[in-house]
Amino acid sequence: MTTIDHDPSRTRRATHDDNTSSDRLLRTVARFVAAGYLIYFAILLPDFLRTAYVTESWWTPAAMVAVFGTGLSMGVASLATDTRWIRVTGAVATFTFLAAALSWWLAWDSSVVDTNGMPLASFPGLAGLAAAASLPSWLAFAQLTVTVVSVQLSINILRGPLLDGPLLADITFALMFCSIFVAATLGVIRTARILDSTRETTHRQAATEAAVSARAVERERFDALIHDGVLSSLLAVARLGRTEGVIRQTEHTLAQLDSLRNHSSATTFDVDEALARLRSAATNVDEEIEIAVESRTDALYPAEVIRTASAALAEAVRNSVTHAGSDATRVATLSLTRDDISIVLSDDGSGFDPTSVAPHRMGIAVSIVGRMRSLPGGSARVESDKNDGGTTVALHWSAPS
Repeated sequence: MTTIDHDPSRTRRATHDDNTSSDRLLRTVARFVAAGYLIYFAILLPDFLRTAYVTESWWTPAAMVAVFGTGLSMGVASLATDTRWIRVTGAVATFTFLAAALSWWLAWDSSVVDTNGMPLASFPGLAGLAAAASLPSWLAFAQLTVTVVSVQLSINILRGPLLDGPLLADITFALMFCSIFVAATLGVIRTARILDSTRETTHRQAATEAAVSARAVERERFDALIHDGVLSSLLAVARLGRTEGVIRQTEHTLAQLDSLRNHSSATTFDVDEALARLRSAATNVDEEIEIAVESRTDALYPAEVIRTASAALAEAVRNSVTHAGSDATRVATLSLTRDDISIVLSDDGSGFDPTSVAPHRMGIAVSIVGRMRSLPGGSARVESDKNDGGTTVALHWSAPS
């Protein structure tokens, strides 16, 4: 049984969580950078120890602890719920690397030369990736430029006359090589943010469409009341006169009109009206669906909650009719208590893997989950088994405390 749980009120082990695409990508980049620092530490440790003699004794241990410690901290920060810690540790790692590269000039023994150069020059691009994950693009490239120039100058001056290379070509190559990965990281992060913005806009549109759909249901209900109640009562009076049956029918019609008028001006529905709307939403899609009322309490419910839940239920029934198979049977179980509404739609048709649904398919993500998540206190859960069959969609709303 595969489950997608979209309840923001508690922690879940679901495959699709509430984090944005940019947050998930940022965590991936942070772990990649931390892994890179760990690998470079293992590879370059002998070089750091061998070249320690070219600087003051304090510089090598201080630089190693500061550079690799802050780099690895990004991996730890990726485990935190708030991704701001990734940006904080990324910025610290970025400027620590830059400080280590610049402080080398203060610690260097200018009388010493070494053809092996400077170990920090092996991975300035990794600090650039940390900058791309935590800083504005212009600042990331500025940091990368200063760092690359500094470490390349260090290599050139360390090698001295022993190995005189083309300094400008070395700086250009290193800068271009590192810039490719920094630019790619910045581009991917920007794309993820655009995706998040698009999804948020789509969710808002779904909520708006739910309200429009609810108003259409209101108009249909009003039209039905005029036809079935008002016109029928007038015809009955014209044909039968003031009989007891006609009087009862007329009184019932007037009560319905008063109820409709009150609900149009109010923002709440009583339990009978709420159940009627939920039943109507489900049976308008599938006339054969079984509706079971598990519990009910005489209470008032926000009209927007009932409208949104009705639209989400209708979409869930529509998906079941479309995908569960012609032989599938459906049951909608309704439970309305004073502060909670629970709606569970189950079918015994063909199941599916909710985690394999393509991102552009908005039936579940927007029309069901998006609608419920637009409500304070709303949530949705989708469970399905591709092998054994059967799908359950659970919609829930709790009154905010």
